[in-house]
Order: sequence, then C-alpha cells, then structure tokens
Amino acid sequence: MTDSQERRRHSVFRPCIDLHDVHLSETPAHFARLYKKYNLTGGHVIKLGPGNDAAAKEALEAWPDSLQIGGGITDQNASEWLGYGASKVIVTSFLFPSARFSLERLKSISQIIGKEKLVIDISCRRRGNKWLVATNKWQDTTDMEVCKDTLDLLAEYCSEFLIHAADVEGLCKGIDEELVSRLGEWGTIPVTYAGGAKDISDLALVDGLSNGRVDLTYGSALDIFGGTLIKFSELVEANKNHAEMNASLGIP
Repeated sequence: MTDSQERRRHSVFRPCIDLHDVHLSETPAHFARLYKKYNLTGGHVIKLGPGNDAAAKEALEAWPDSLQIGGGITDQNASEWLGYGASKVIVTSFLFPSARFSLERLKSISQIIGKEKLVIDISCRRRGNKWLVATNKWQDTTDMEVCKDTLDLLAEYCSEFLIHAADVEGLCKGIDEELVSRLGEWGTIPVTYAGGAKDISDLALVDGLSNGRVDLTYGSALDIFGGTLIKFSELVEANKNHAEMNASLGIP
C-alpha cells in the first residue's frame, strides 16, 4: 500500500439487521448488542414487511441513537421512529408513489426531521447500461435513473445513501463492480452499498473501486446469519484495520 493510499479514507463494513416474517437465528436485539460490542457504526435495521415493529424497537433500544431504521417510513412516522432511538430514518417507497419520483414528498420529510436525519435508499436494477430505482420489494422499476445528476439532487435533502443492487442482492455471487465504481465517482455524501458480497476480500475490492468513498454491507454470506462464506470475527478484524486508518486521519 502506498503512502497516498494510506492517507485517504478507506471503505468500512456497515452492519445490517433485516427483519422478515421468519425469525432470525438470534433476536434483533442480540445483533444490535453484537454490533455495539465491536463499535460497528452506521448500521441499519430494515423492516421487510408487516409485523416487525416490535422487533425493530427492540434492536433500537439495545443500541440507542446508533442504528438507522427503514421499511415503511413516511413523513407521518419518521419522527416517531427517531423517538424510538433510531439515529436516522431510511426512506424508499414513500418517495415513489405509483413508481414515479415525488420531489414534494422528499422535501416534506426532509423538512420535518432535517436532512441530517434522513437516509435515502435508492435500490436499483440494471436496465441496459443504466441503473433504475426499484421499489415495492424491487418489483417495480421507477422513472429515476441512478446517476450523478440524481445523486446531486437527492443529496440536497439527505445525509446518506443506501444503495441495494437488487440484481445481485442475496445471491452471494459477487458485487456489482461497475455500480460501486460509479458510486465512488458520483457520491458527494456517505454511500453504503449492499448486494452480492461473498468474500472478506470484497471489502478491499469496494475500497479500491470507489477510492474509499463507498462502504459495504454484508448479509447472507455471514456466519452470524447462517452463511458459510465469511466469518464475522474475521470481517471485524479486517474492518478494524480500515477503521483505525480512518480514525488516525480524523475521517469518519
């Protein structure tokens, strides 16, 4: 590693807790406490479907003001979830009524809670040489292209982006390298990428592709979620090196 590489920011692991109708191997609060133990900040809790509010609240209570919450967030309940202990709220489908982007809705929720408390999830699917935002469990393709102009517009109203590459999400067959590279070029605020991570080396790969401007979420490949490809303990150690380099430079 060259001196210039050491002096720039490095990508880090951002943890997640996905709440489905099925039960996790451990309680959501268990994972929150696990992330707290290793100071894995910037993580997110996603409510995938109804009936997950109680579990989400338990996770937030286990590590108050440190986990983001997403899933069914609107301008009507965003403040409520911040009150439950979320550090930020993540909004997706609310911004796309009838699969069309609503700047009015974005302005509304941003004004209510403040842009620093808002994360926009722009989950997307590849269509030719473009990526289009997808909602409704990624079944509906919207009219919004993920590109520099879009990210610049949205960044006026939020403090972070969460990008799910829907075409590779959950498959454990590798990340969308081209998308990660583009996000590194386009992003002007913190960006977390999720989708396809299958090896501990993917953290270094994302770091290199994005020049340290994009962070990475691991999910189903991790042993703590029943996966067999990546040991959580080894990922924590690899992540620690990147986090320590960032801290030495005063970079979050």
